[in-house]
Amino acid sequence: MSEFVYLFRASLLEQREAMGTPERAQQSLQAWLAWIRELETKGHLKERGQPLDREGKVVRGSKKLVADGPFVEGKDVVLGFIVVTARDLDHAVELSKGCPMLAGNGSVEVRPVGSLAT
Repeated sequence: MSEFVYLFRASLLEQREAMGTPERAQQSLQAWLAWIRELETKGHLKERGQPLDREGKVVRGSKKLVADGPFVEGKDVVLGFIVVTARDLDHAVELSKGCPMLAGNGSVEVRPVGSLAT
């Protein structure tokens, strides 16, 4: 089994809409917990990860320029991550399709975890 990281992306507007009322926030939380428990029960959850705060800085290039925000070009931000185990990339993609982010307009970026050659 190989390791893969899921990076959860959405715009801040989409995130606010998903969490807009206490009822929707509770439904969203329950959907996330159910999906995480399913991954864990089936032996695919390697690391629960954490949600990421909206604040941050980006340091870029040889001049080490510092910009506000953890934002990439575009409107989507990385809201959190988990690490899973799967047979291969196709299997990891299939597992990601259960993610509650996909009920709205969010996305899950699936990336293999590399290893450092020593």
